[in-house]
Amino acid sequence: MSNKPFNPTPQYFNASDIDNMAQRVRANFINSLSGFKSGNLIGTRSASSKDGTKGIDNLAVVSSVFHIGAHPPLLGMIMRPHTVRRDTLQNIKDTGEYTINHICSTIVEKAHWTSANYDQQLSEFAEIGLTPQTTDQVKAPYVLESRIKLGMQVQDIQVLAINQTELVIGQVVEVIIEPQWLSEDGYVDIEAADSVAISCLDSYHSTHRIARLGYAKANQKPFTIPVKKA
Repeated sequence: MSNKPFNPTPQYFNASDIDNMAQRVRANFINSLSGFKSGNLIGTRSASSKDGTKGIDNLAVVSSVFHIGAHPPLLGMIMRPHTVRRDTLQNIKDTGEYTINHICSTIVEKAHWTSANYDQQLSEFAEIGLTPQTTDQVKAPYVLESRIKLGMQVQDIQVLAINQTELVIGQVVEVIIEPQWLSEDGYVDIEAADSVAISCLDSYHSTHRIARLGYAKANQKPFTIPVKKA
């Protein structure tokens, strides 16, 4: 337990305070403020060359995946500006396909190390010791060690004028999941599947469900929905 006295007075940061932070401090600070985010590995494969050489598998950790719609099933993903080499984004643009693989606690360190700047001719799968998995539905590689995996096809890519980040919108065309994590009503128990969350840029977290609550109606009191054990 810390010996520091409890200080109930909050700190206030205005726009100037934030702007004057050191670059890395500001990045950590702002990235922490958005709270817990999903931890995913994005699997892509570079386009095959004209001489028939097979594309190179690529893997990158991303914490910006979010729901857009259920019918059709669409997910969005924010990618950093394409001002320097971005293999994942380039592969997505070249092939129109990618996979989203939930990070589980057993592969956290390997997943994080995909953020290193590897040579373009090297596969992160081989460099960090994860296993590519392919299906007939998508050519992009899944992560075999992941427990929930989504095959995606690009529907739209938009450059956001405010900071040149790129919004990738993809449609779910395949889901790989073990049946014990799926309820009859469609609820996927990502906690039982050991999916982890990310805060800031480098902090990984296990989760603890407080409750699953029923559909809210104005004339009905809140009630919980039991979740079957995996």
